[in-house]
Amino acid sequence: MKNWTLDDIAWDAFDRSKVDPDLLKLVKAAALVERNAYDYETYLSNVFGDDPEFRAAIGWWAREEVQHGEALGRWAMMADPSFDFAAAFKKFTEGYQLPLDATTSVRGTRAGELMARCIVETGTSSYYSALRDAAAEPVLKQICANIAADELRHYKLFYTHMRRWLEREHLGRWGRLRIGLARIHESEDDELSYAYYAANAAPGEAYDRTVCAKAYARRAYAVYRPGHVQRGVAMVLKAAGLDATGRLNAGLTRLAVSFMRWRSQRLARSGA
Repeated sequence: MKNWTLDDIAWDAFDRSKVDPDLLKLVKAAALVERNAYDYETYLSNVFGDDPEFRAAIGWWAREEVQHGEALGRWAMMADPSFDFAAAFKKFTEGYQLPLDATTSVRGTRAGELMARCIVETGTSSYYSALRDAAAEPVLKQICANIAADELRHYKLFYTHMRRWLEREHLGRWGRLRIGLARIHESEDDELSYAYYAANAAPGEAYDRTVCAKAYARRAYAVYRPGHVQRGVAMVLKAAGLDATGRLNAGLTRLAVSFMRWRSQRLARSGA
């Protein structure tokens, strides 16, 4: 797929009657996280300061990520004219900050850092594919399809550079899998819960991490279907150097689908 711009989106096809309120909350939060990619570029540039090949690659990666945020933010303002994307982004970046002064990876090695980035891109590619399939509103469906395709390319970018760094650092399969599982566990960390708060909280409402994390998770897990999960599991296993298509994939997919359904239903019953 060729690179796209905001001008390629069929904004005139927007249909307010097909906006799903729960998906709108998710999109608002996602817009803030995607728009914040320049901070991730700064962090990664510091960690890979002596790797000009990688630093050049993440420049265009960050620009594409920011464009994702701008597209989602524009759609959210069309769906909810009271939503102030710029103000929500300011609130988000004031309350959630990356370690921009770090010069070494929080994952311990640079191969480990790239493994973690593969997990992030796996999650986003699967997530936007799920949002695309869950959305009835045509403009959101187009935006999510474009983003999902971008995130798949981004996975390939980080995977390629990870392979290069593995030749230097020799991080084994199980070490990579451990990092991958740890990064998956972080999917309910402060970044997403604070983004959900900054995008959706009423004026004056205090931040409650547990409440916001549950509200986000209840809506996010509900959009996934088995096919989305299976492709995501395959990408994780591939990045870890394990068989991506065999019995391990099937077993992990069943576990992940069961967990997501249970978690979403439990949170819905609790009123999250």
